[in-house]
Order: sequence, then C-alpha cells, then structure tokens
Amino acid sequence: MSFDDVMALCRADMQSVDQVIHQRLSSDVALVNQLSHYIVNSGGKRLRPLLALLSAKAFAYHGDMHYLLAAIVEFIHTATLLHDDVVDESDLRRGNETANALFGNAASVLVGDFLYSRAFEMMVDVNDMRVMQILASTTNVIAEGEVMQLMNVHDAETTEQNYLQVIHCKTAKLFEAATRLGAVLCKRSEKEELAMAAYGRYLGSAFQLIDDVMDYSSSSEQMGKNVGDDLAEGKPTLPLIYAMQQGTAEQAALIRSAIEKGGYDMIDEVQAIIRQTGALEYTVKMAQQQAELAIAELAAVPESESRMLLENIARLSVNRSH
Repeated sequence: MSFDDVMALCRADMQSVDQVIHQRLSSDVALVNQLSHYIVNSGGKRLRPLLALLSAKAFAYHGDMHYLLAAIVEFIHTATLLHDDVVDESDLRRGNETANALFGNAASVLVGDFLYSRAFEMMVDVNDMRVMQILASTTNVIAEGEVMQLMNVHDAETTEQNYLQVIHCKTAKLFEAATRLGAVLCKRSEKEELAMAAYGRYLGSAFQLIDDVMDYSSSSEQMGKNVGDDLAEGKPTLPLIYAMQQGTAEQAALIRSAIEKGGYDMIDEVQAIIRQTGALEYTVKMAQQQAELAIAELAAVPESESRMLLENIARLSVNRSH
C-alpha cells in the first residue's frame, strides 16, 4: 500500500478537513488570504491532520469535531513552516518557492503568527480543556525545539542525544499531539491515550530521521528542496554526527569544518564520507526501530481499517523518497 492509497481511502474525510481549512483561513486582510492560501495549497502530504482523523476513527468516533482538530494541527504545522523557512533562509520547499522568497520575511512571520492565533481561536470552539492543554503544551515544546536547533547550528560538538531531543521537540511532538487528540476526543482510557501519543511520537521521530537521510541521498526533484540544505545551514543531523564518530580523524575534521562554515562547498566530500562510514544505513536503521515501536503501541487500539492504515503509515514513513 502506498501513501496515495492511504489518502484515497481517506479522501472524503480529508475533503471535509480541507473545507474547514479554507473556511478558517478567511481574513479581511488580502495579504493574509494570499500568503496563507499559497502555503496551505503548496502540495504538502497533510500527514498530521490525517493522523488526527485516523486516531479518532480508530476509536469509532461519530461526529465532526475531528475535522476541526485536524485543521488546527495543520495550521500549527503550517505556521512552523513559515517561521522555519525564514530562520533557515530557505528558498525552496515542496518544489515551490517558499513564502518568504515570494512575499518577504516580514509577511511570512506575521502570517505564521496569524495561523497560530487562528488555531488557538479554533481550539476554543472545541470547548475541551484537555484539548487546549495538549495543543498549548505542544506549541510551546515545538518553539523550544526550534530554539534548541538554532543553538546547535554550526556546532560540530552536538551529540546524538542532543539531536534526538531536538527532533522530538520540533517534529515528533506535533505528531504525538495529532494522534493523542483522537483518543482524547473519544474519551478513551489513559492507557489508550498514552499508546496513541507514543505511536505519534515514535512515528514523528522516524519521519524526521528519514528526512535527514534524504538530505544526503535524494535528488532535489524528489525532495522538493535543495540537496545538502542541512549542511549548508550548518545543521549537525545524525548522518553527520555518526560519520564524525566512525570516520578517520581527517574525515571528522572535514565534516566539523563543513558544519562550522556552512554552505555547499564541501557537500561532495561530506556525502562521500557519509557513504563510506555507513551513516545513512545507521540513521535508516534507527528510523526503522522507531517505526516498529510505533506499530507496537497500536496493540492497545481495537482492530479496524483505521488501525491498519496507521500501521501502514508507520511503515511508509521509512520507505519513501520525499
């Protein structure tokens, strides 16, 4: 089963989420409408809102509040993308020009703020304090993760533990919230809620690990962004950390210099060292372990088509090229 197959089975529900997204994007300010619609319609997987839907459906939810929760999750994710691209000075995402490249940094930051504030406005409509607590905590942790990542930029001494903490906060936390919310909405037991939260957390970690692998193994066309962007931005991701640990002193020194300087000048040499040290295989193996842990958590969830789709998404997360 491919990700397209999963989306096809969920098409009607995702269309309902898209309706909520477009209704709630509406603003009296023309630039807000223009920029927010640009980023929301720019070809993302809609994976996080899909997880919120499937989590609720896995517990046989009947109602339409899960559409609102899924839209909230997508707004939070989109806001982080707008802010990330400004911080990283990115000019390409999903094969399109980034919003900051088209509209400028100031507009991107402010529209990101609009999406965050609109998401919190929508949370109030859910009228559930647990939902508010989870999403408020999530946005806080994501922001902390972004700051931690910023502190690690150009720092070749970043450890594997530091790296894993960053991806837990900046990526896995929103996956965790998306899957946890379905159980909360359905008033499930604490055991089931924690299992769904853990599923999302492991899945998000696996997803980010593969993203970091692809930065050194895929083409720009496959990824929709420039190859080597992480290195150019001075981000010490796991393939680099492992390659420094396993390589010769000379190889480690070259990668250290590349991280500290940033840019694309050493990308070919760094990619060669990453291949020689097995750094990509190591990172993929860790991603596969995280995906298996995610699948194991689903044992606490009743058998259903939705649970089967969640299992498939975990497997697909580590077998993709974009």
